[in-house]
Amino acid sequence: MILQSLTGSLIVLLVNLIIGTIAIYAGARLVIDADTAVGRAAVTALLGALAWAIVSFFFGFIPLLGPLLTLVAWVGIINWQYPGGWGTAAGIGLVAWLVAVATLVVLSSLGLVGFEALGVPT
Repeated sequence: MILQSLTGSLIVLLVNLIIGTIAIYAGARLVIDADTAVGRAAVTALLGALAWAIVSFFFGFIPLLGPLLTLVAWVGIINWQYPGGWGTAAGIGLVAWLVAVATLVVLSSLGLVGFEALGVPT
């Protein structure tokens, strides 16, 4: 029973990380069209999810400021990983969010996944 639960959790983690990676890759490809390797997108998705979780844990309870700080941390990871500054990072993040939401809507309506993606806030 525990092994089955662990296996299910790992599959969910993997699927969500793949969706987050694809979304960030698409955002970077569309916004900067340079230096957009899939490996970099995967690292960005993983680090972005980690930054989101940590900042949300410590500041998420603060109305308005908490969610804003978590979003800034996530865009900061994108800014750190890709060239172009904060505006470019915000653009990559916006496209990544749109791609992740669209993908999750389709997959969720088919009953394949829940509505969340690791590395992209949804």
